[in-house]
Amino acid sequence: MRFLPLLSAALTAIFATMANAAEIEHSMGVATVPDEPQRVVVLTNEGTEALLALGVKPVGAANSWNGDPWYHHISEKMSGVEPVGKESAVNLELIAALEPDLILGTRIRHEAIYEQLSAIAPTVISERLRGDWRENFELWAKAVNKAEEGENVLSDFDASVQSLSDALGNRVNEKVSVIRFMPGHIRIYQKDSFSGFILEKIGFKRPENQDVDSFVLKVGKESIPDMDGDRIFYFTYEPGDGEATKLSEEVLQDPLWKTLSAVKAGNVHEVDDTIWNTAGGVLAARLMLDDIARLYGLE
Repeated sequence: MRFLPLLSAALTAIFATMANAAEIEHSMGVATVPDEPQRVVVLTNEGTEALLALGVKPVGAANSWNGDPWYHHISEKMSGVEPVGKESAVNLELIAALEPDLILGTRIRHEAIYEQLSAIAPTVISERLRGDWRENFELWAKAVNKAEEGENVLSDFDASVQSLSDALGNRVNEKVSVIRFMPGHIRIYQKDSFSGFILEKIGFKRPENQDVDSFVLKVGKESIPDMDGDRIFYFTYEPGDGEATKLSEEVLQDPLWKTLSAVKAGNVHEVDDTIWNTAGGVLAARLMLDDIARLYGLE
């Protein structure tokens, strides 16, 4: 392949830094990583947020799912970072050209190319995504030798969650429904999701069909009654063809939607898809807490 000459240069740089190294166990084995990695390439959006929260600027990163090439809430922090393709289609040649000394990825996206990634640089792989951003965060912090800093980041987040929960008081007893409009279908999110994890940590209750340790229900407009709760948060993932936006407009104008108890009570809120779902990392998690505080009038 064309990236092999670049691979040779990358390996030379790696071996020069391996005198001080650590063994990191991950979902696909053990990686020997530099004590102080200087050129990190991260291949998941939530991993990018973890590095930024830890004060580590990667040399390369997977493109954000929307944005050009980064989400709006991280774009300033990502100045000068090389985009290496979407999570599901990273460019190995670009990665090798960056001469990384550490690569961070996830099994659900990168299992098939793990051996190629490992040939470029030591590679640490998380098991999956969904609600696991916190578990993954701890792995990334360990991989870049910032476990203590990582503990501080999570402690600060926990303190913010507790403060919000206390301020909400009895309102955490509301059954909160989370809906996402996608091209061609609607998703009802359950507890094993990014937003689901955070809502549970705050103490919110969930409607019965969402109060399970699963990821998502994929439904159509005929399932509008299953989307109800005491309060509904919804967001739309629009890849650019307008199909998801059209679906959301159809549902929000549907007579059946207008019969839902949350709709009648005026407890329906449109929120940012990036913050509540797609970004999936600690920075978005903080912003989601801010959203909830604002929507409940607690700012």
